Amino acid sequence: MKAERGRPAARVAAGIFLARVLGLIRERVFAFYFGAGHEADAYRAALKIPNVIRNLLGEGTLSASFIPVYAALLQQGEREAARQLASTIASLVVVVAVAGAFLGSLLAPVITDFVAPGFDQPARDLTATLVRIMFPMTGVMILSGWCLGVLNTHRRFFLSYAAPAVWNIAQIAALIGFGSWLAGWTGERLVIALAWGALVGSVLQVLVQLPATLKLVGAFRWSLSIGTAESRRVIRAWVPVMIGAGVWQISSVIDTQLGSLLGMGAVASLGYAQLIAVLPTSLFGISIAAAALPELSRDAAAASPEATRERLAVGARRVAFFVIPSAFALAALGIHAVGALYQTGSFDVTQSQVVAGVLAAYAIGLPAQSSVRLLTSGHYALGDTRTPVRIAMGTVILAAGLAFLLMRPFGAAGIALGSAIAAYLNLSLNYIFLERRTGAILQAPERKAIALTVVASLAAVAAGVLVEPLVATEHVILRAAATLGAFGVVYLAGVRSLKHPDALQLLG
Repeated sequence: MKAERGRPAARVAAGIFLARVLGLIRERVFAFYFGAGHEADAYRAALKIPNVIRNLLGEGTLSASFIPVYAALLQQGEREAARQLASTIASLVVVVAVAGAFLGSLLAPVITDFVAPGFDQPARDLTATLVRIMFPMTGVMILSGWCLGVLNTHRRFFLSYAAPAVWNIAQIAALIGFGSWLAGWTGERLVIALAWGALVGSVLQVLVQLPATLKLVGAFRWSLSIGTAESRRVIRAWVPVMIGAGVWQISSVIDTQLGSLLGMGAVASLGYAQLIAVLPTSLFGISIAAAALPELSRDAAAASPEATRERLAVGARRVAFFVIPSAFALAALGIHAVGALYQTGSFDVTQSQVVAGVLAAYAIGLPAQSSVRLLTSGHYALGDTRTPVRIAMGTVILAAGLAFLLMRPFGAAGIALGSAIAAYLNLSLNYIFLERRTGAILQAPERKAIALTVVASLAAVAAGVLVEPLVATEHVILRAAATLGAFGVVYLAGVRSLKHPDALQLLG
């Protein structure tokens, strides 16, 4: 039973790992060509709003409202009603996506001024051009979120989370092709080619999922009718979830706005650090939460609160097992990860030091940001989409205020630190409100396992710090391999010797 519970999360993690590895390769190539110059700032800012809308209307929000209803219909054997629901939601998604893409392209200059008010005129003009190219990508990505919802409900986890690898490959091909092999473009011409590569990659990302998705749904029929009770349930749940996601996306936009006021390179530095910091959250927090949501929905449909509590407890313990050491490693040894990934071409050692500082600040909040994904899945499965929204609204206001205060003494790292501190308030409030529905989630065995994780992580940090001065080479990749390798070996040896249940399962 326990092994079965781990397998869906492992498949999600495997898909995310593939996509993220290619994403890191994409970022290394990006750093080689653009460093932290104004093209990098413009691309990060232009990608911000399309990403906001994608997260607002697709992926997490759509799956959180669609999966519980769709899974309940399948659980009850109502396959025709499930097929009708899937067709209706897909049709609505296409309409919303097309309309949003058109408006976004039309309002590109306004969007640019909103996202990056601190940019000078040349940077604004370039950003607006990139927004026009990439905004239609948002509609395509929302449809990808519908595919994810269908595939995950049917326990097909790997494909939906590995599909973004195609998006990364398209951008890598655009950079290398137009930057070296084909035309030798640089600067603004190359970053525009990259934007077109991102758009093409988004189309390919959906195309690789559609055959399997349509096969699971059955005969697809275009329908904009929302007369069924199931459709109305999804839409009623979607709105508060979307508002909650919108609150956090607003926080992301605020970070970019504040970064644009700090001068050239700050927006790019935030983006580089976020891409490393999000890796543990994606691999472990999102994978465990995504795999748990369909099962939590089935538990809720079967009116089994103890099963719900147990599933949340095991998930929280597993998130801690993977994310807490990741946070320690990135906070203490992040300079080596940054150097190994980005320090090439236009990205020099000074930029590595700046990004490492931002990364350390983000790392502080990783355990909270990752764990809250699982708790919000618990709320959604129990039919409560409003509580996470209310909590998010308060914590985002706190995050923005802290970021504004801390950016003055600490620069871009202060913006990241504000988000990290606010994440713990978000986690605490979600835990308190969810516990009222399920009973005490973290009981003695889980609390003991988390304590063992912290002890082993501290020992691993000490090992990495001790190994660092012993590494004779100045090669950034070899230094990263030595220090982070020592961290990993000591952590795994520590949790195994302490008989941590996840370590015994993983290493066994």
